[in-house]
Amino acid sequence: MDTPHILCVNPWIHDFAAFDFWAKPLGLLQIAAIIRAGGARVTFIDCLDRFHVNALEEGPVKVLEDGRGPFRKRIIPLPPAIALEIKGKRFSRYGIEPEWFRQDLRKLKAKNRPDLILVTSLMTYWASGVRETIALIKEVFPLTPVVLGGIYATLCREHAQKHSLADQVISGGAEGRIGSIVMEHTGFGLSGTAGVSSLYAPHLDDLPIPALDICKKLPYVPILTSRGCPFSCDYCASSLLEPHFRRRSWISVFQEISHWHNNYGVKNFAFYDDALLVDSEKHILPLLDAIVASPFSSRTAFHTPNALHIRYISREIAGMMFRAGFRTIRLGLETMDFSKCRKGDTKVVENEFHHAVAMLREAGFLREQIGAYLLCALPGQNLDHLAHSISLVKKSGIVPVLAYYSPIPNTPMWQDAVRCSRFDLENDPLLTNNALLPCLGDSREIKKILELKKLAQQF
Repeated sequence: MDTPHILCVNPWIHDFAAFDFWAKPLGLLQIAAIIRAGGARVTFIDCLDRFHVNALEEGPVKVLEDGRGPFRKRIIPLPPAIALEIKGKRFSRYGIEPEWFRQDLRKLKAKNRPDLILVTSLMTYWASGVRETIALIKEVFPLTPVVLGGIYATLCREHAQKHSLADQVISGGAEGRIGSIVMEHTGFGLSGTAGVSSLYAPHLDDLPIPALDICKKLPYVPILTSRGCPFSCDYCASSLLEPHFRRRSWISVFQEISHWHNNYGVKNFAFYDDALLVDSEKHILPLLDAIVASPFSSRTAFHTPNALHIRYISREIAGMMFRAGFRTIRLGLETMDFSKCRKGDTKVVENEFHHAVAMLREAGFLREQIGAYLLCALPGQNLDHLAHSISLVKKSGIVPVLAYYSPIPNTPMWQDAVRCSRFDLENDPLLTNNALLPCLGDSREIKKILELKKLAQQF
């Protein structure tokens, strides 16, 4: 049969606030790379594209030195589930204008109608953005099958099946199933897919790197050196999304960084691993050695927005990260309450935190480059303890960064969240949006959190 055309779509965000923190749909772009390697034609439309041709015609797009920048936004009505619960908050669609998206789809319809459309999903509370995206796709291509995957599709499968408008919803990693999905909907057999036939895919080095080259512009590249996490935090969905901790070789990671820099001029790279520093002697240290010794070491910058495990930060690691050009360091602290009776996971003790900070500062990192995430608005959280944690982090000489809790179905903390929330979290994932502070009980606690936010931002 003729080579099929498969369209991949990254949907809009519907939220109270959104910003491009080095974010790309790596899962979808990984699938796109597998499909392309298998002989099918792939195109990509990014509803979050900051560099859409229509946006560029309106004037310069703001790009920070590290590659980040604001998404275009348009205020839209609150979804009914949220409108019933709150008032006075502005809700927006982040990304390109709907008419731009419609025009892009119609261009494909005129030139090469897609045989299959793949849509990804991220935060569960962005479900309404997914629905709006698929609705517009269906308007232009009513007969083309739409398959939805990603985080929302995995964690809220039943909701996605009922509300997303997708023809098929798949949960979990799709690398091992994309061949059968393409065959089912197009009758085309991808070539060379034997290496990705298992449910959780083979060794990660056997996969092609994500097809970021089909993005219009690359002001940065996000990097995953591993999948999953060896830890199981009560609030985290990592083990639900990736049941097994798997890791690429440091050599393949270095080759990918070299590829994007040498061929596309990318200077900023963001590591999105859940456990970047684990088993550092065999992984991060040889990678850092290679980066320092590379011809491009003085021209690249690295960032860790997904938090580093504090207890693994040694003098050697801190020094190598500084020499390799790391610019943004985020630590997974969670709290400065190190008492034995504290609730939740304990991945770090007090002396480990202070040692890590000392090593990073000794290596040469500035105060403003080092942030420690503090979890806030948790079910039953003592906000006085949070205020104390903010003060102690500031005294340590680094920046406290508040990480607002979003309840995630089927995590150990989910039932506590359901019991504590003033919303019916089980009814609609939109109500789990951390901007709503869903697990705070009353207006006094919400006011207290806003005061603590200001405290954290004060130097």
